Amino acid sequence: MEQAQDFLEECEALAAVLTGLADSDFERATQFKGWTINDVLAHLHYWNRAADLSVTDPDVFSAELGELMKAFGGGGLRDYENAKITARGQELLSAWQVLFRDMAARWSKLDPKLRVKWAGPEMSVRSSMTARQMETWAHGQEVFDVLGAQRKEADRIRNIVVLGVNTFGWTFKVRGWDIPEQMPHLSLTLPSGATCEYGEPGDAGSITGSAVEFAQVVTQTRNIADTGLAVTGPVATRWMENAQCFAGPPEPPPAPGSRFRSTS
Repeated sequence: MEQAQDFLEECEALAAVLTGLADSDFERATQFKGWTINDVLAHLHYWNRAADLSVTDPDVFSAELGELMKAFGGGGLRDYENAKITARGQELLSAWQVLFRDMAARWSKLDPKLRVKWAGPEMSVRSSMTARQMETWAHGQEVFDVLGAQRKEADRIRNIVVLGVNTFGWTFKVRGWDIPEQMPHLSLTLPSGATCEYGEPGDAGSITGSAVEFAQVVTQTRNIADTGLAVTGPVATRWMENAQCFAGPPEPPPAPGSRFRSTS
């Protein structure tokens, strides 16, 4: 399952920028809801562990999910994750590394079509692994931003692009809007220079430009106004102004200019 290798490489890219930081640096607040780097790593580590439990011990996963939903209902998701993941700084980084490397090795041998439980409907382990890559990449963005570092992107970003394409209807549905009959035509350039296209030309409009910037918009790490994407047509415009490839209630994108790579 090549998605396991993509997940591993995504995690390693984030780990590299964190290696060698002082423990105090992990308490730096990011531009994402004031989360610290420790908060980000605790979140990623918690959900990696949950995804792994969905494969290795579905009953324990279900029990853990029940506990978490109570915390989520009370608005204390971040506090819950931090209570479950108590390591901080380099200790947390090490624990996260041990698990994601072990997961990637084991999951690469799974049947990609194997169904597993999740917070919403069941999904395939291929989809679960892609979701873990997406979370790592998206939350990794706020870490790279606060550290003023430039991530070296790779064509594995295609997995996140596909996730964004597959959740086109979700952006509308979660907001109670009618789902457009046609998705806009996408022509996106991968880091290697290769082009990937989705949808058909038509009245829904088009989106042209960087695959990385498209992924930033659908994961809500950048506002569409802060990208170079060329967007035409009412459906494409409405999608990019509200895009959300992740589950949960409707979330507004970050305000224009609020998410950027720090230079200080």
